[in-house]
Amino acid sequence: MGKRPMCLVCILLAAVLCFADWLGISFVRGNPLPEALQAWIKSHPDAVIFGEVQQCAETENSQSIYLKNVSLLLTSERAEKSEKLSSQKVSIENVRVFLKKESVMEKIPAGTFLKVSGRLVRVPETRNPGEFDSQQYYACRHIYYYLKEGVIEEKSESFSAYLQGLLNIRERLADIFENAAGSDAPVFEAMVLGEKSSLEDETKIRYQMAGMIHILAISGMHISLLGEGVNRLLKKAGFGIFISGMLSLGLMVQYGMMTGGSVAAMRAVCMFLMSMGAQLLGRCYDSLNALGLSALILLLNAPANLYSSGFLLSFGAVLGIRTGAVFTGLAGTKNKILSALISSVSVQMATLPVMLYFYGEVSVIGVFLNLLVLPTVGIVLASGALGGLAGLFSMKAAGILLVPGRILLLLYDTCCEAAGKLPWCTWIGGQPKLWQAGIYYGLFFAALFTAKWYARRKESRHFRRDAGILCAVLISAGVFILGWHYEQGLTITCLDVGQGDGIVLETSEGYDFLIDGGSSSKSKIGQYQILPYLKSRGISCLDGILVSHTDNDHISGITELLDLMENGLTGIRAEKLILPGWTEKNEAYEELEQKALGCGMDVIYGNCGDVLQAGRMKILFLAPGNKSSLNDELDINEEGMVWEVRYGNFRGLFTGDIGEEAEGNLLPLLSDVDFLKVAHHGSRYSTGMAFLEKVRPELGVISCSSTNIYGHPSQETIERLRIIGCQVEYTMKSGAVKIWTDGQKKSVTRWISRKQDERHEKNICT
Repeated sequence: MGKRPMCLVCILLAAVLCFADWLGISFVRGNPLPEALQAWIKSHPDAVIFGEVQQCAETENSQSIYLKNVSLLLTSERAEKSEKLSSQKVSIENVRVFLKKESVMEKIPAGTFLKVSGRLVRVPETRNPGEFDSQQYYACRHIYYYLKEGVIEEKSESFSAYLQGLLNIRERLADIFENAAGSDAPVFEAMVLGEKSSLEDETKIRYQMAGMIHILAISGMHISLLGEGVNRLLKKAGFGIFISGMLSLGLMVQYGMMTGGSVAAMRAVCMFLMSMGAQLLGRCYDSLNALGLSALILLLNAPANLYSSGFLLSFGAVLGIRTGAVFTGLAGTKNKILSALISSVSVQMATLPVMLYFYGEVSVIGVFLNLLVLPTVGIVLASGALGGLAGLFSMKAAGILLVPGRILLLLYDTCCEAAGKLPWCTWIGGQPKLWQAGIYYGLFFAALFTAKWYARRKESRHFRRDAGILCAVLISAGVFILGWHYEQGLTITCLDVGQGDGIVLETSEGYDFLIDGGSSSKSKIGQYQILPYLKSRGISCLDGILVSHTDNDHISGITELLDLMENGLTGIRAEKLILPGWTEKNEAYEELEQKALGCGMDVIYGNCGDVLQAGRMKILFLAPGNKSSLNDELDINEEGMVWEVRYGNFRGLFTGDIGEEAEGNLLPLLSDVDFLKVAHHGSRYSTGMAFLEKVRPELGVISCSSTNIYGHPSQETIERLRIIGCQVEYTMKSGAVKIWTDGQKKSVTRWISRKQDERHEKNICT
């Protein structure tokens, strides 16, 4: 470490940031703005801000603008009312502004100064385990607030011709790809320009499952290939080492800025600068020192990068390549294919805990597919870059130069599609705990030092083989610990899906069920809420999906899941779809049947009296009756399935959207329960007093959106629950709500604590 001081300084800085985070200091995550300012913004959301345009972006419904160096403007009246915020201008770093439709205008040039009014809100936090962390993502860009319903009050005439020029070049190249590359244009835009807004979700999912998602982002590989390529071309053109180096350096800096300045791109730019600088100065280049200095620069600029998946994966991949050289030395092979395979496995092993922590899964097939991708991706990049530049002069020439890249992209797409259909394409290992990651890395580095020590001894082939076996055993033990999950008892997780229902049952015996999964206020909850949760828990196969009824707010996510399964776009599978045993079926019902059969699932019809045994857990079907039918659309809630879940002495009741009429019919079948999924999102027409006096739940969970138009949950329903002595939890307030029981004891855990000093878990009954 003494020979690499930058690595030591970087490690010390990371340790200091982690310690500060442990103390609750908001350097790495959270909102670093003063608490008085945060409280003031929360109580005064209507705001006027002033800042410089960094970039404009088109969203599905509106135009958004990234403002940097933003000041919150306080009127004299407002400033006087605040003792701690007496200044007329208060810095709130950067802000993303979403403009009102009537305020949308032509794209505003970068460098323009704007005065904008609107509603200032905190970037939303995650509301479910496994969900994408928007707060952490935007914190890396120093963005802590959105301004919604923005209206531009004033606009400067001046702007930055330089910055806007870079954006204009990017837009012009994107247009060239759109015209010359056909259906491959979005991939070329992502690979060459860092613009992923045009990429279809299906493309991103396929590349991720195949372990090739890294080629769709501007990364170190892109910068290295393009930078070195430009440097060599300039040298061959006779510009000399110094001029070639300086020109390639300048070009890569501009390229990094033009493509959005992602963490991986800026890490690569920093390392390329140091590499070229060493060549120009005649100094030795040490990649680890350069890596440490790059990390130091990025962390000092934005400490939130420390918990960023892009930061950890980018630097982890570089370290993985270095460890691959050590393991290749132990193997003592000169076979290029075997060396490449060892390097690919090493990168996978070095980043495995990070991949599982952020995504819950890792591509297995990617280790092999990258043997095809890594040697050929340079051709795709060169084809895209040359095609884009040629398009500035001739669209026909651009089309010709893009042909080699398009042929390889077709090959990549074919490989991705074939890989997605393999049952072992991905390993869904779940989100590991920090102690598991710590043990894994301890064993991984033990294997690394073992390989390095044995490789230096230059002993016999058998000696090396034994060392290789020891390394494999150490890493395998680490992988086993990393993927080991055990939680005794039954876990019921009510996900926050907005205005809808989505509940997952898990037992320590390995039985997993999904009860409903839909929303009327959020789109793609299957992809963004349900699947991430299942992956974070290491659930690769659902024993059953139970559907209470076929309203969209209960099945939209399930429909999406079945589509993903059928098209090979997820590694998660389901064995059974359990539908209400209605004698008459509506269109949504029949569509679910067909999709499930297309996925190779068994379709089962549930009626009153049916029992589903899953280890210690028993699911009793209380409704619908054996002759239930849909006479009209209004019956769909009343004829829904109702279940009682039993686990030891624990009783849980799941009521779908039934109303008081159905509740009355169920009274002879009901008894005291510990947990109640409150019917119909807390509607006033459900959860009547007669029903509550019969079931007397100790805990009730209401799943609804805080912005729903139905007035859910009804104050009358909440009052009835309180009168009966029921503790009420709300997904709209707490995010996902988890109930755990071992059959005797019970506890509830809120994903979002209602108060900062409130404990996240407490026993409600023993």
